[in-house]
Amino acid sequence: MQVVVAKDGDKSGNPFTPKGYLIRYWNKHVSNDLPLPWFLLNKASPLNAAQYATYTKLVADQNALTTHLQSFCSSANLMCAPDLSPSFEKHTGDVHFTSYGDKNFTNYGTKVFGLGFNSFKNYSDDGNVVVNSFRRYGRDSPHDNQFDNYAPDTNVPDQSFNSYSTNTPGGSGQFTNYAHSSNVPDLRFTSYSDHGTGGEQEFKSYADDGNAGQQSFKSYGKDGNGADSQFTTYGNNTNVDGSTFTNYGQTANGQNQNFTSYGFNGNNPTNNFNNYGVGGNGPSETFTSYRDQSNVGDDTFTTYVKDANGGEANFTNYGQSFNEGTDVFTTYGKGGNDPHINFKTYGVNNTFKDYVKDTATFSNYKNRTSQVLASLTEANGGKKVNNRWVEPGKFFREKMLKSGTIMPMPDIKDKMPKRSFLPRVIASKLPFSTSKIDELKKIFHAANDSQVAKMIGDALSECERAPSAGETKRCANSAEDMIDFATSVLGRNVVIRTTENTKGSNGNIMIGAVKGINGGKVTKSVSCHQTLFPYLLYYCHSVPKVRVYEADILDPNSKAKINHGVAICHVDTSLWGPKHGAFIALGSGPGKIEVCHWIFENDMTWATAD
Repeated sequence: MQVVVAKDGDKSGNPFTPKGYLIRYWNKHVSNDLPLPWFLLNKASPLNAAQYATYTKLVADQNALTTHLQSFCSSANLMCAPDLSPSFEKHTGDVHFTSYGDKNFTNYGTKVFGLGFNSFKNYSDDGNVVVNSFRRYGRDSPHDNQFDNYAPDTNVPDQSFNSYSTNTPGGSGQFTNYAHSSNVPDLRFTSYSDHGTGGEQEFKSYADDGNAGQQSFKSYGKDGNGADSQFTTYGNNTNVDGSTFTNYGQTANGQNQNFTSYGFNGNNPTNNFNNYGVGGNGPSETFTSYRDQSNVGDDTFTTYVKDANGGEANFTNYGQSFNEGTDVFTTYGKGGNDPHINFKTYGVNNTFKDYVKDTATFSNYKNRTSQVLASLTEANGGKKVNNRWVEPGKFFREKMLKSGTIMPMPDIKDKMPKRSFLPRVIASKLPFSTSKIDELKKIFHAANDSQVAKMIGDALSECERAPSAGETKRCANSAEDMIDFATSVLGRNVVIRTTENTKGSNGNIMIGAVKGINGGKVTKSVSCHQTLFPYLLYYCHSVPKVRVYEADILDPNSKAKINHGVAICHVDTSLWGPKHGAFIALGSGPGKIEVCHWIFENDMTWATAD
């Protein structure tokens, strides 16, 4: 499918829009007669001619642009954090927030006496850069609070709970299905439930199926009296998730903490427990099915349950990682009065420093090594391993690309927020380097500790990273930049391809007609992948020694065509790491096999035109 345009303008025929400019740029810099593909044109800025002229003038004065940020973000289809002002709303009785979002609750529910119930249901559902702040929320109040289906399916949610339910007699908090399927969540609990009496906090299905992101619990449950916490299916199936527990349960009396199915089946989860349960009286900590079947991952327990009186810590089925991870226990249980610490079916690569060995029990303890990787691939004989992070069909062999082959297809749906490129004339005037990150944060109203600021910093660092051996790379922050990079590598006679749609995802497909690009010969290509940033940004890099294919994708039952896929096969994998997911899935190692994968939604590959 190609776009039909009016002369050199956009669909409206106006040549003075960003889309009109992009069409002219394509026609001038690409030497063949192929029109600008629809999927690239759709990523161009939606600004009309008047808006384009207005914001081009504003960007010359960055102070002027930042004062018009929200209108700019809305008009240009960017991803920006909302500007929140403190809310001093007063409520009496029970309060239910349904289908609510982007609020700053300051000094909310303080010293509200008597039992009550506040619920947050379908709160901040399906949004971009969801920002909520709960500051001094429920202080000295015994109300129950329930966060149900909170911030699901959101992009870059930034939630902070500061001084939440502090000094509370009784009352409970439930976080159910919290931040489910979120992309790069940043969730912070500071001085949460400190000095509380008998309150129970439950985190159930918290941050499951999330992508990247981090959670921090700082001074959580400190000096609490009999306040229990339960973390059930916390951070399951997440990709590169990080959690930090600092001063958690410190000097608490009789607290019970349960981590059940925590970090299950995650990809490289990282958890830090610092000063956890220090000085507590009879604390009970239970880690059951913790980080089970995860890929790699690292945990650090520093001064954990130190100087505690009595107490018990149980690690059951802990760290049965799919691939080797690392745990470090430093001054664990030191100075405690008769602590009981039990490790049952515990299996990762561990370091124990200054550990109270005489009080610990190890049952069916396995210190796994890199031999696990070899045994997994050998035992599976090249078949896929049942692990989320080696998703069925994510990697496959070139021989699978034959008509009639039935194979699984991974989820190729784009998980990134919908954004557009900035026009090149505007993007070129905005700072774009780590040395000028403060200017960029000011423009996009990103506080230093916000997730938007982290997102900007991560993207800039990746763009400035030195290329890998044999790689040529560039971050393209406009469609024109992408065209320039691709033509500089491949020449001006280029064609750009992507998979047509997402049909067939997460199911079995049948391969129909297959065409090898450039006759199926080994060639060079440029692949471009989205990067999380306020405006559309692509990480583009040259990929030497590949074969590129187009294939009709059929329904395996009806044999009807449902999609037209683009696949790239890497012929030379000698520089890939031995623990790359492709080798886990396919059962080999670097340089021994070729590895193929589909081009996912909104990613694209460039090659010399046939």
